[in-house]
Amino acid sequence: MFNAQWKKLGLVFAVAPMMFLAACGDDEEASTDEGTAGDSGEVNYGEEMDYKITGIEPGAGVVAASEAATEEYESLEGWEVVTSSSGAMATELGAAIDNEEPIIVSGWSPHWKFQKYDLKYLEDPKGVFGDEETINTMVRQGLEEENPEAYTILDQFNWESADIESIMLEVSNGTAVEDAAAAWIEENSDRVAEWTDGTEAVDGTEIELAYVEWDTEVASTTVVGQVLEAQGFDVKLTPLDNAVMWSAVAGGEADGMVAAWLPGTHATQFEEYGEDVVNLGENLVGAKIGFVVPSYMDIDSIEDLMPAE
Repeated sequence: MFNAQWKKLGLVFAVAPMMFLAACGDDEEASTDEGTAGDSGEVNYGEEMDYKITGIEPGAGVVAASEAATEEYESLEGWEVVTSSSGAMATELGAAIDNEEPIIVSGWSPHWKFQKYDLKYLEDPKGVFGDEETINTMVRQGLEEENPEAYTILDQFNWESADIESIMLEVSNGTAVEDAAAAWIEENSDRVAEWTDGTEAVDGTEIELAYVEWDTEVASTTVVGQVLEAQGFDVKLTPLDNAVMWSAVAGGEADGMVAAWLPGTHATQFEEYGEDVVNLGENLVGAKIGFVVPSYMDIDSIEDLMPAE
């Protein structure tokens, strides 16, 4: 905001200019905090954001959906999805919020940003981003017979977005993921007991879990790995690319994963490998992707945006 300092030059010369400049200052304040108002009175945030949406890594499902949205919605004509990385997206989001500036990011939940900031998804009336998703647990064929204790724990693993987001937030604040996971397990012993219910401790039985290096999957796989270790398993956690993760479980190179986003994000992988893995069902419901904005932005839907001029 601008605070003009005026010299007192007398009422005749001061009143009109001050009124004019005050009005300009109000307009600029509205532009900074609420976007630029068009002729219709609607807020136009696009000008201030240079009609750019902050994305993450090229090739990510949420980026592909974001780019599809710019083609599907007339309100996004002339807009661009700028790819970067998950970390860079979070940094730009935080900087914009610190200054109460408008920003649109390609977002997903669960994610720690929803624990740290007051955010909202823009409504997607055309359904470009799809419905809410679930994160499922997949294991290799034969695991139930060969390693029933691990199978049961993986089958009973289930938690909520707030659980995983609390771990992710601690990690984003500098806590090692192993320490954040251990603290969550200690504070939620009743929940963990539900996962291990009906199982017996083992003595060094090997188990390998594959995961993709997304913040969500790093957190969930670390937690499950520590629970298995506490039951006596010799646990190996293996980070892999999406397709390789699915292939490893389908081919038996890995015993399982807790990282299958369905039905949208991993639709291609599920179509290719679904018949070769055992789907143990949902371990988290309410996963979602879409355009995310700070709650202070006076906008609710993608259709509320304005095309580039």
